[in-house]
Amino acid sequence: MRQNRQVTEHHITPTTPYVDLDRAAWQRLSESTPLPLTDHDVTRLAGLGDPIDLAEVDAIYRPLSRLLNLYIGATRQLNRATSTFLREESGGTPYVIGVAGSVAVGKSTTARILREMLARWPDTPRVELITTDGFLLPNAELQRRNIMGRKGFPESYDRRALIRFLSRVKAGRTHVDAPVYDHLTYDIVPGQRQTVTRPDVLIVEGLNVLQPARPQPGSATTSLAVSDFFDFSIYVDAKTSHIRSWYVDRFLSLRDSAFAQEGSYFRRYANLSDNEAIATAESIWESINEPNLTDNILPTRSRATLVLTKDADHSVQRVRLRKL
Repeated sequence: MRQNRQVTEHHITPTTPYVDLDRAAWQRLSESTPLPLTDHDVTRLAGLGDPIDLAEVDAIYRPLSRLLNLYIGATRQLNRATSTFLREESGGTPYVIGVAGSVAVGKSTTARILREMLARWPDTPRVELITTDGFLLPNAELQRRNIMGRKGFPESYDRRALIRFLSRVKAGRTHVDAPVYDHLTYDIVPGQRQTVTRPDVLIVEGLNVLQPARPQPGSATTSLAVSDFFDFSIYVDAKTSHIRSWYVDRFLSLRDSAFAQEGSYFRRYANLSDNEAIATAESIWESINEPNLTDNILPTRSRATLVLTKDADHSVQRVRLRKL
């Protein structure tokens, strides 16, 4: 009887590399794991337009933090075994987690919640978060290449710089710098850097972090992919219609807040009426964000170790975990 119940809850089929769990089955997997966050913590970490509460953290992120804790411990054991075999001393390297998904799907909130929860485990006190926004090409360069309208597409990033950054982190460098992006000015901040100081865990959040490696021009070989440096990856998923609605709602919220600030790149939208703002948001979605999702982001979903699938109310209803 127990075996039959497990098969029903996990929906194991021979045609997929994933174990598919519904919300209730996933939540039961960590009943003995403590929940270290409070309502205040969750409110502080939630992103604009991405409602989340302690019940959601308890149901979804408590089991996920426990799973990651187990994976991190197992990876460290494997690294030690490799070092023993090679007869070399190794101080270990950071465990790197990638978080991917569309604009407005809530991947930034997922990354922040995970950073906070993983840092509460005693064996991973140093957890840092980096977003790939910092590796976007500066606006001046995007304009020079005539791809300003494709900002966020794979070609708009300084991929080599991101690969160098991750290579140095994985090599165990004590201090590794990354560029800083300002969402208010919608551009890279000249001369400003974020320093990552040999963390136990590094979370890398971005639209296209699961893109496969590209063939080298004029060569039969392929280059490194960002995901080659990941030990674990998460794709935050939802129906495109839901994400579109969330994007429009977020645009309306920004119109009344960040867009109205002095120096905002989008200040021209601050005085739009509701109808004008909705029409503008839908136009941006249809011309930029939806094509990027359809052509570049969504096809990488199957590359993730774990997929969180959200419903219209932003709650995660299904979790798919890649079988080892």
